[in-house]
Amino acid sequence: MADQERIALFIDGANLYATAKSLGFDIDYKRLLKEFQSKGKLIRAFYYTALVEDQEYSSIRPLIDWLDYNGYSVVTKPTKEFIDSLGRRKVKGNMDIELAVDAMEMAEHLDHIVLFSGDGDFRSLVEAVQRKGVRVSVVSTNATQPAMVADELRRQADEFIDLVHLAAKIGRDPNERGDRPQKYQERRPVASGSGGYEQDFIDD
Repeated sequence: MADQERIALFIDGANLYATAKSLGFDIDYKRLLKEFQSKGKLIRAFYYTALVEDQEYSSIRPLIDWLDYNGYSVVTKPTKEFIDSLGRRKVKGNMDIELAVDAMEMAEHLDHIVLFSGDGDFRSLVEAVQRKGVRVSVVSTNATQPAMVADELRRQADEFIDLVHLAAKIGRDPNERGDRPQKYQERRPVASGSGGYEQDFIDD
């Protein structure tokens, strides 16, 4: 990455959380921001997640509030509930459209987009912003079985960054105690085909 390269981060919150968990570490979002600020001119860092609004207390709320005050542009929307064929309550919160619209709008102001997601649905978005002359890096992992990144997304990206190689730089020290929220839970994403993930959540 060039020193003056204009960069923006697009973080699929539930997907990144699931990927980091599968690799056995927690993301330190302060370190993540610093890591990419050192790579060029960081224009914006977007974080996307759906929130269960009818709950008196959401366990992810402290993280969202912290991100909001510490350099991230947080994009949320309410989840939708439905009952599946087995009678289980499912909570659906897909943020793909919001992320895609923001990326397309920002593309003309950027040289490099870093997408934190392994969801194969983003392949066409990556191709579209590449046609605008923007380089795209995808951050996910294929170090798990099955891989968390869809093959078609990895192939489309200009660069694939395996999250396992970033763990030492952006992982949270388990012994650290600070002002940042230390523990939170995103509801577990339901695996979709091609090794990708959908932002659907199951309430077991």
